[in-house]
Amino acid sequence: MVAWEYALLVRRYQGQGRNFHVSFVWYGPDGSRTDITAYGDTAIAHLNRAGREGWELVSAGEDVNNVQGSTEVHRYHLKRPLA
Repeated sequence: MVAWEYALLVRRYQGQGRNFHVSFVWYGPDGSRTDITAYGDTAIAHLNRAGREGWELVSAGEDVNNVQGSTEVHRYHLKRPLA
């Protein structure tokens, strides 16, 4: 039986027009929370980096709130076999 560990990549977009901020946070299998925004400016860059470390994308979800400005939160759930 294969045992898995799981992680979460969260992309948050906040702002309107040219006044916006995008951030990426990695939630590791050990419960850690790391701001990884500096590693790339697209979700693809972050997912490719995670893929090189053995992570596989399991699912993705999105929440959008346009009531007061614009906020998008994308969640990427990943897994990899335990070593």
